[in-house]
Amino acid sequence: MFTQKEIYIKAKQIKLIIFDVDGVLTDGGIYISDDGSEFKRFNSLDGHGIKMLTEFNIEPAIISARSSKSVEHRMLKLGVKHIYQNQNNKLVAYNKLLKNLSLKPEQIAYMGDDVIDLPVMSKIGLPVAVSNAHELVKERACIVTSNAGGNGAVREVCDLLLKSQNLYDKAINRYLD
Repeated sequence: MFTQKEIYIKAKQIKLIIFDVDGVLTDGGIYISDDGSEFKRFNSLDGHGIKMLTEFNIEPAIISARSSKSVEHRMLKLGVKHIYQNQNNKLVAYNKLLKNLSLKPEQIAYMGDDVIDLPVMSKIGLPVAVSNAHELVKERACIVTSNAGGNGAVREVCDLLLKSQNLYDKAINRYLD
C-alpha cells in the first residue's frame, strides 16, 4: 500500500485522467425501459470535479467497453474531448491518447472498477479503484476511493489531483469569495 505522501508525489505528475464509465462515472446499474432505451445516472459532484480539472489543464478522458449516447452527451457537456466508447480492448484507446497527447505513462491516472480495466491500469502512473470495484482491481490500485462509483468517487479523485498540484484552493476560493 502507498502512503499519502507517495500518492501525492504520483498525483502531482498527472496531466490526463482516464475514467471508465459504468461503475465509475455511474453506479454500474444499467437501466433499460420497456422499449429498450438505456438510461444512466451520473453524479453532479463528479461532473463538477471533472469541469474543475479541465479549468486547470488536467485533461479528462473516458474509455468504455460499452457505447451510449447519454455518455457522449454528458461528457461533451462537461468539456471532455477524448471519448472512446465500444472499446473492448481499452489498450487501443489508451495508446492513441498516449501518442496524441505526447504523454508519458507516469503522467496518466486511470480510474476503473472491473477486470477489463486492469490492462490499462498496469501501464499508467496512478491506478485508482472505486470502493465497490472488483477485488483484483482494488489489489492493483494505488488508491481505493472511500466513495462508490457513481456516488462521488470521481470527485474524490479530482479533488486529490487538484490538491496534489496545489490547485485546490484556487479552484475552490472563487466559490468562497
